[in-house]
Amino acid sequence: MSEIETRLAALGVTLPDAPAPAANYVPFVRVGNLVHISGQISQNAGGLIKGRLGVDMDVAAGAEAAKTCAISLLAQLKKACDGDLSRVVRAVKLVGFVNSTADFIDQPKVINGASDFMVAALGEAGRHARSAVSAVSLPLGVAVEIEAIFEIK
Repeated sequence: MSEIETRLAALGVTLPDAPAPAANYVPFVRVGNLVHISGQISQNAGGLIKGRLGVDMDVAAGAEAAKTCAISLLAQLKKACDGDLSRVVRAVKLVGFVNSTADFIDQPKVINGASDFMVAALGEAGRHARSAVSAVSLPLGVAVEIEAIFEIK
């Protein structure tokens, strides 16, 4: 078991199967030593996590939704690494989209749910560059969508 999988187990997280793409795109693209992962939407075993920050969802619930996106990102990353997470060098960048109202200003606090999880799962290698932006709506009404870039060996 890799160090990352040991950390995930300590966090009580089992990576799901990597979600299949919902349209005409691929879930990830490897370019050299970088893996670009398509946007992962907020969902868990119970289904899609829907909501709009500033209307029917608070920051804590939004951060939990962002964490589920991060779990899906790692599931995709594991698939991109042919099941071997020990190939992961670091998280390079996350781009987070938050379904929120025009006056909601805490998008960074929402995406912290994913960023904090990456550091917990990957240690120092989980520290990354990041953007956190508002979206007037997201696919299927989900609360959060996050895409990422990772370096692998």
